[in-house]
Amino acid sequence: MRKIKVFSGSSNPELAAKVCGQLEIPLGKSTISRQQSGEIHVTYEESIRNFHVFIVQSLSHPVNEHLVELLVMIDAAKRASAKSINIVMPYYGYARQERKSAPREPISAKMVADVLTTVGADRIISVDLHADPIQGFFKITVDHLTALDLIIDYLRSKHIANPVVVSPDAGRATTAEKLAGLLDCPFAIMIKNRPAHNQSEITHIIGEVEGMTPIIIEDLIDTGSTIVNVVEALKKRGAEDAFICATHGLFSENAVDKLNHPNIQEVVITDTIALGRERPDKFIVLEMAPLLGTAIRIITEGGSIATLFKSE
Repeated sequence: MRKIKVFSGSSNPELAAKVCGQLEIPLGKSTISRQQSGEIHVTYEESIRNFHVFIVQSLSHPVNEHLVELLVMIDAAKRASAKSINIVMPYYGYARQERKSAPREPISAKMVADVLTTVGADRIISVDLHADPIQGFFKITVDHLTALDLIIDYLRSKHIANPVVVSPDAGRATTAEKLAGLLDCPFAIMIKNRPAHNQSEITHIIGEVEGMTPIIIEDLIDTGSTIVNVVEALKKRGAEDAFICATHGLFSENAVDKLNHPNIQEVVITDTIALGRERPDKFIVLEMAPLLGTAIRIITEGGSIATLFKSE
């Protein structure tokens, strides 16, 4: 640990501090400021020459500000002769634009990967990417971690009666099936269509849910509309009040109010994205610092990242 330094962008300094606590090192000193014009300026307040630098920055709201801030931090570290520049990006923004679903659309997830690599990143550490193929967008090493083990341990501690794991769409079916197998319970799949971005309509439910307690698994929650639609559709089929589980809580607009729904027992998320202090008691936040800290130790000292995944 003597040859690494961890710095934080402005997206989630609390998580960066907790990671440093796991590593038993101080958080690196840096200054991030804005010019009157809005341009971002970064200064590292200590020498990083020949150090392995880890920059903690999630691409959360405001995503474009945090992305440019990260790029400037990478460039500053490169010009300060850092030995390697490792990006700890728990939440990878633009990941939902990982393919073309209509003519003349961008693949923004690939664009972000190209920009990060071109500026000077040597490694990306991320958690529960929206789509696994995003790893292949990079020409540098990607360590793809998962919060699934944390979620499983928490759910087991709840001793949920008659559970059924529910995938809100076909894209999460593999994760839902894995979670159901580890919890030794059945799973169901919701079939929906999307008339527009951030809009969805439930058309069918495949699987038995009547009289059962749904555990809805997602990688992220944005506006909360899809989750509420799923919960209400399950309730109409006779299901009990649901548990919602997701790695990333974006909570755009009034999502927190939507999720404070009478048919939702708990919303289980992690701290990959900084959350406001004021939130309903039903919001349970699991800490990612132990996992991220251990991953950094393995990367710098040697070992296998695969040892971090009990659910594989």
